[in-house]
Amino acid sequence: MKMRKLGALGPEISALGYGAMSFADFYGKATEEGSHAILDMARDQGVTHIDTSNVYGMGQSESFIGSYLAANPGARDAFHIATKAGISKDASGNRCFDNTPAHFEAELDKSLKRLGVDHVDLYYCHRRQADIPIEEVTGTLDALRKKGKVKAIGFSEIAPSSLRRAVAVAHVDAVQSEYSLQTRFPELGLVQACAELGTALVAFSPVGRGLLTDTPATAEKAAGLPFLRTNPRFQSPNLEANLEILKGFRALAAEMGEPTAALSIAWLLAQGDHIIPIPGTRHTAFFRDLVRGAELQLSADDLARIDAVLPVGWCHGDRYNADQWNGPERYC
Repeated sequence: MKMRKLGALGPEISALGYGAMSFADFYGKATEEGSHAILDMARDQGVTHIDTSNVYGMGQSESFIGSYLAANPGARDAFHIATKAGISKDASGNRCFDNTPAHFEAELDKSLKRLGVDHVDLYYCHRRQADIPIEEVTGTLDALRKKGKVKAIGFSEIAPSSLRRAVAVAHVDAVQSEYSLQTRFPELGLVQACAELGTALVAFSPVGRGLLTDTPATAEKAAGLPFLRTNPRFQSPNLEANLEILKGFRALAAEMGEPTAALSIAWLLAQGDHIIPIPGTRHTAFFRDLVRGAELQLSADDLARIDAVLPVGWCHGDRYNADQWNGPERYC
């Protein structure tokens, strides 16, 4: 497995990470046994970075990782574990954001207990609370780093301008953002700012929530999953249009003799040495395709052919609906 540094000051981790939202029930029922099989394969294939959150399955993802570490002495040293906090609920049970020091430390302590570890390697602010300046939030996360409870700090779904404000307070090791062949807005400032400031760009949904694979979701499958059912890219007529366009990309992958998911990952890794994709899956067979993407070395001609079948802006529909846009920072 290729290795990349987690930003300018961080340790070397696998160029391909694993997004452990799949250990929750977000894209279908997850099991502890199936999650442990994925972690076994991650160790076998040299995938060291595991990226989770306190809200993935309301602790289920962290608990599955924790039970794996407990059952496999020595496994903790094989993994670089990231988790997040900052998403909460108000008194009425509605989703809200909490970036207070009390929230971050209390949630971190719960995460550490579920994971069964004394620290995490990377701790993100999952979503910004609009009325707390990012400078204050950075100071809060940095204080946890100084306590030794976290080794590195990051933010999820922030604007390049916010990153620049944050690094004026303390080094930010990673920014997590959706980035793939179908979601390329990070190229309008975030990719560049992360490279300039020595911050890793951790790319979630790098295979487009399954669209950039050999088995993209059908309308029937999307209708059965709460998130996809309401996501514009998976609603008619956008889904049908996207699936038609993607036939050309799958044909190109087949011509190259590679899984479509592998080609998607290889393209993303070619966009910068500071980019770390974190695809998720509940299936070991598909995990092999993702790992294959980290093994590929695309030529300039390969990249040009990919851009020809999937030019910038090809995808129909926004990446989020109005409710899903509550929290991520828009900057272009």
